Amino acid sequence: MSIDTATVRHIARLARLAVGEDELAPVAGELSRVLDLADQLAAARIDGIAPLAHPHEQTLAWRADAVTETDRAETFLALAPDARAGLYLVPKVLE
Repeated sequence: MSIDTATVRHIARLARLAVGEDELAPVAGELSRVLDLADQLAAARIDGIAPLAHPHEQTLAWRADAVTETDRAETFLALAPDARAGLYLVPKVLE
């Protein structure tokens, strides 16, 4: 599929992109090549090929649902400049 500079100008306006006059021809060529590649992919024979979510077999690692970390909240709260009742206090940003 061939894209002309008028089409590139129109697409750039719709996308709110600033494309200079000297860039229109190269962008048109690049877009034409992308659309040609899409046409080639659309023409590929995919009969009998099952769709894949991922090309590799994936299995989930099962583990026990147990706590592995100790509660260090008090340690981290002690590092804060201001903390009360288990919460970090921060300066007011919006009035």
